[in-house]
Amino acid sequence: MASASAAAGAPARVGVVQMTSVGDVDANYATCFRLAKEAAAFGVKFLCFPEVFSFIGSKDGESVKLAEPLDGPIMQRYCSLAKESGMWLSLGGFQEKGPDDSHQYNTHVLIDDSGKVRSSYQKIHLFDVDVPGNMVYKESRFTTAGNTIVAVDSPFGRLGLTVCYDLRFPELYQILRFKHEAQVLLVPSAFTKVTGEAHWEVLLRARAIETQCYVIAAAQAGKHNEKRESYGDSIIIDPWGTVIARLPDRLSTGFAVADLDLSKVEAVRTRMPISEHRKFDSDWKSSNQQ
Repeated sequence: MASASAAAGAPARVGVVQMTSVGDVDANYATCFRLAKEAAAFGVKFLCFPEVFSFIGSKDGESVKLAEPLDGPIMQRYCSLAKESGMWLSLGGFQEKGPDDSHQYNTHVLIDDSGKVRSSYQKIHLFDVDVPGNMVYKESRFTTAGNTIVAVDSPFGRLGLTVCYDLRFPELYQILRFKHEAQVLLVPSAFTKVTGEAHWEVLLRARAIETQCYVIAAAQAGKHNEKRESYGDSIIIDPWGTVIARLPDRLSTGFAVADLDLSKVEAVRTRMPISEHRKFDSDWKSSNQQ
């Protein structure tokens, strides 16, 4: 269940970041630092950054060489930033040191306002795709998939942690809602320009509608290098599927702000009680004949 403070508290101000990460850890941190300080001035208590916020390389294998454990110096800088800014941070798609020297984990890290790593989720669905008219991606070449679904209580509701390509697998979000009682789904991403134009908003709104959760989707935007370009369009969606926050320019660096009201989650679920009506977790006679 969601924590008592989350259930009973006033609406919580959250921010969703849009940025263009590059192959420079310090430059990316400087951008994140600036945005965190600006968001704090707006009263944001929970700021969500996109996938690969800390580094996007231009050569195969660069990220693996930079990968660190979660108690390494890169993540510790962000822990300090959370504490100094007095806000929680969602850091989606950090290059966490993997099981061997040739692989990393694509890890979504949640830090609280005391600077403590509260939870982490290793991306389950890896992007091994031939994008039409674009290029071939093989995330599994350098990344090991996770195998654990993660939801965690927070002052902003019960959070379901995912990353980017996970978005195309609705069963994960069904489990987060109906098995883990998530109220807010986090989807930090770096969608390609081609797939983003076709599917980004419609997939996010579908996940919000079918789970009756808020969705916060921080996005990488624009050209990172000569090989890679991201769609952008960071958005926040309410449990009815309405977009309630987005930047006016889907390629600019900045953040959008919304106030999450968990009473709206409960109101939507009460008026349309799909948790009571769903059938496929119960025994269901199959029409397949052997």
